[in-house]
Amino acid sequence: MAAAVALLGVLAPSPSSSAQADDYVSHHEFQVNCGVSHTAPDDPIVYPGQPGRSHNHTFLGATTTNANTTTESLLASSTTCLVPADHSAYWFPTLYNGDQQVLPNFKQVIYYKSGILDYKKVVPFPQGLRFVTGNMMATQDEFRTAPGAVEGFECGNISKSWDIPSYCDPGSQMNIRYQAPSCWDGEHLTPQDAEAHHAGSKNMAYPVNGVCPDGFPIAVPMIEFKMAFPLSGDMSRAHFASGRGFSWHYDFFNAWEPATLDALVKHCINGGLQCDPRGFDQYKPDRGQVLDANYQLIG
Repeated sequence: MAAAVALLGVLAPSPSSSAQADDYVSHHEFQVNCGVSHTAPDDPIVYPGQPGRSHNHTFLGATTTNANTTTESLLASSTTCLVPADHSAYWFPTLYNGDQQVLPNFKQVIYYKSGILDYKKVVPFPQGLRFVTGNMMATQDEFRTAPGAVEGFECGNISKSWDIPSYCDPGSQMNIRYQAPSCWDGEHLTPQDAEAHHAGSKNMAYPVNGVCPDGFPIAVPMIEFKMAFPLSGDMSRAHFASGRGFSWHYDFFNAWEPATLDALVKHCINGGLQCDPRGFDQYKPDRGQVLDANYQLIG
């Protein structure tokens, strides 16, 4: 969270004696917690309709994600996320230690935040939007300087490592934090649609100085993966299915039930709150929450 605070601390002045505590905004986010569903050598964004074509991926969220996944199939799918209305698919290259898969063993944290300064302008993802974050072909320096990099790899006392550490204190876990682009072109739901419209185009871009750049006017939630892997000690044989640590990337395919996503975005992101998966800010309990004890939309 420290990186988020540093990035977003410019959004509001520090509280003063004349300011109400509820007026102070240091965060505008909510958490999504999703467990691992399955692994497969499929990628319905990069290689749609081509089962087995990609390197192995670890899938979270929708339990049916495969090479032939569509928005409709996701909406009909069960989910490993705490919120049953989140049928979205989240995936990343599978981590290996030697030839053994290393999978996150509890529900992982995915933050939905504002990537722009004017957080009240963030709107929900359009249904079916999909994109890839990061570049598996990146060099270590490109990974280090990428606009989506937050803390890189962390474990024990190690932080801001731009490759998988060769050793982590026994009993610690390796974490990776990385932010996604959050400005949509307003037209294309897939990278392929944007490419077909104009060679070299993408459907998503990162904000520049806290503002969405020309050609990408729609601010959507900025997703930040924080994945934790149960791996420590000697990690000299650890690698992703895509290669070295700096090949890290991940994919997102939106299939939220719109009413629930809309309520969380408005209450937490536009409302300047630091919400848990139920849309509740423990520091501002008087503001209420979005979801009930079963993670269903209230009202």
